[in-house]
Amino acid sequence: MKVTYHIPNITCHHCIHTIKSELTELEGVAAVEGDVAEKRVTITFEAPADEARLKALLAEINYPVAE
Repeated sequence: MKVTYHIPNITCHHCIHTIKSELTELEGVAAVEGDVAEKRVTITFEAPADEARLKALLAEINYPVAE
């Protein structure tokens, strides 16, 4: 599955690096790509990862998804 989230707190490439580092630690996350200009992150994943866990982790690391 692939999802794209808008994350307003993304301001630089370091933000993308932090998000990638944290999300790729989750079992089931295959890839994370970010776009600083668009403030978007695209995540490719499969079970056991799910959207609820992805969003929760992003919030935990201070990059909450815009609703």
